Amino acid sequence: MNALAAATSTSTGEAVQFWILGTVAVIGALSTVLMKKAVHSALSLAGTMIILAVFYLANGAYFLGIVQIIVYTGAIMMLFLFVVMLVGVTAADSLKETLKGQRWLAAGCALGFGILLIAGIGNASLSTFNGLGAANARHGGNVEGLANLIFTKYVFAFEITGALLITATVGAMVLTHRERTERAKTQRELAEQRVREGKHLPPLPAPGVYARHNAVDIPGLLPDGTPSDLTVMQTLRKRGQIRDVSQESLADLKALEQRSGERLGREDADAVTRGAGPASAAENSEAAQ
Repeated sequence: MNALAAATSTSTGEAVQFWILGTVAVIGALSTVLMKKAVHSALSLAGTMIILAVFYLANGAYFLGIVQIIVYTGAIMMLFLFVVMLVGVTAADSLKETLKGQRWLAAGCALGFGILLIAGIGNASLSTFNGLGAANARHGGNVEGLANLIFTKYVFAFEITGALLITATVGAMVLTHRERTERAKTQRELAEQRVREGKHLPPLPAPGVYARHNAVDIPGLLPDGTPSDLTVMQTLRKRGQIRDVSQESLADLKALEQRSGERLGREDADAVTRGAGPASAAENSEAAQ
């Protein structure tokens, strides 16, 4: 009787853990939606996924908890975070609708999902619960029980899901791959083409060259100090995400030239003083004679 009560009741520690981590998970989920910067939203989503993994582990779903941390939080979310940091998505991009009416469609889908979620929770029986203890004990552990269900009862759905994922991967590769229909031009041919067209003859400076910065959104400076937008990728140019540091670099260069001129001026004055010293001494000696 005590074992049955322990299996169907919640201890004080579990309740405290649920309310503390549940509150943090809800805050992280709201931050994912409400944060202005995409990097902050990604970090909030990663924290929410980690808390979900803790819930899985606390309820005995060890395999699902480890997969949640390794696959979703460790691999997918970190990859998404690195891509966001490299591309440099800002809050201004999220305000532009690429598809007309997508906000209303998203709001309708969210409302429908909320209604389904509330209906499912309302129809669920919250008075008693079985937990995963009996299911894990039936097959000798959580991993063994999950494998038994996947490869017996749900094997067809599992194979169909795997086939869909593989098809999606192959489709993405086919859509992004482009066959080259002509021979790639060599460096000599490209140089000759620039000469014939009368365009920029020397090679273009890389991003950040002469700008004292190595960011991809800062154009390189030409020898006369003007920025060259051709050194920044076309995507950033169309988005208007180009930072101009030419004035700062020119100001630093001017200050450096001024300091160098002052230093050279002092050295010239010292040299004149040193050169005038012996001559004045000789004149004084001749006057004394």
